Amino acid sequence: MYFAPIPAHGRPPAQPIRAHTGTLVDDKIWVIGGVDSKSCWRGVACFDTESYHWTMIETFGDALPPLRAHTTNIVGNTLYLFGGGDGPTYSNDVWAFDTISHRFSRPEITTPRDKHPPPRRAHTALLYRNFIVVFGGGNGQAALNDLWALDVSDPDHLSWHEWTTHGDIPPKKGYHSANLVQDKMVVFGGSDGHASFGDVHVLDLQSLEWTHIDVSPQQNRLSHTTSLVGNFLYIIGGHNGHAYAQDVLVLDLLNWHYEYKSPKGLPPPGRGYHVAVLHDSRIWISGGYNGVEVYDDVWVLELGAGSYLTQVVSASAPSCALC
Repeated sequence: MYFAPIPAHGRPPAQPIRAHTGTLVDDKIWVIGGVDSKSCWRGVACFDTESYHWTMIETFGDALPPLRAHTTNIVGNTLYLFGGGDGPTYSNDVWAFDTISHRFSRPEITTPRDKHPPPRRAHTALLYRNFIVVFGGGNGQAALNDLWALDVSDPDHLSWHEWTTHGDIPPKKGYHSANLVQDKMVVFGGSDGHASFGDVHVLDLQSLEWTHIDVSPQQNRLSHTTSLVGNFLYIIGGHNGHAYAQDVLVLDLLNWHYEYKSPKGLPPPGRGYHVAVLHDSRIWISGGYNGVEVYDDVWVLELGAGSYLTQVVSASAPSCALC
């Protein structure tokens, strides 16, 4: 396992960016939005992981507003964007971007407007069956820990549903991470705007019951990324309460303990608010911020053919949260 900078070329985003999104579609990473130290970037760019070539995308249709700390999920050929904002603005809008025609649109949502989720940024969203499941974030005044699901089974008629959960409900938070493992959502870290968190919670998406997982010693992170690789979550970057981390933490989802990795090669500078995408036994890292500088670089963490590429098949207590 080793780090390597990527000699990218072509036309990248017009400015260094953080709090953007990067979504894998085939061999390409689609990057939308984000902000540098001054302003939001309102563009779309595509990075080819085979050729290392950046392409700026000419878009059509409705004009996308400035967005950062939003989420993007791929469903078929469509990227669905939710939330985010710029400056004092927080959004609860849904946008659709067709990766074939490069057209932005506002899909029809049949749910009455007062039944939509409140505006937010720094939330998470993952695709589970026919739903984009949204958790947490912040609205500019407080952090959130509510759960919403956008039904995307009919792209012409979307609908919102608030899902009421029970059990060990996580604290209100944003800038956390969420990963889908079978029928479970694993939520790690984040912040309420005051403190950084290192808690791990698992939501059963069938019963909607939360389980708190005691993982010691606790590792605080916010604005980090987590990539699911077999039985493990690879945690890269983020702020640990003291500084922007440069290390790689690996959370074992079967035994619930951390492994500390020291990849070979030159590590990227510590950062948060970046994106990380798993593809072809590599974690691709783009952009981010170290508290002073906003980055415009691309790195890979080469995982090789190591033993981490197995699948989660079973678990025992306290791992029963993933049974």
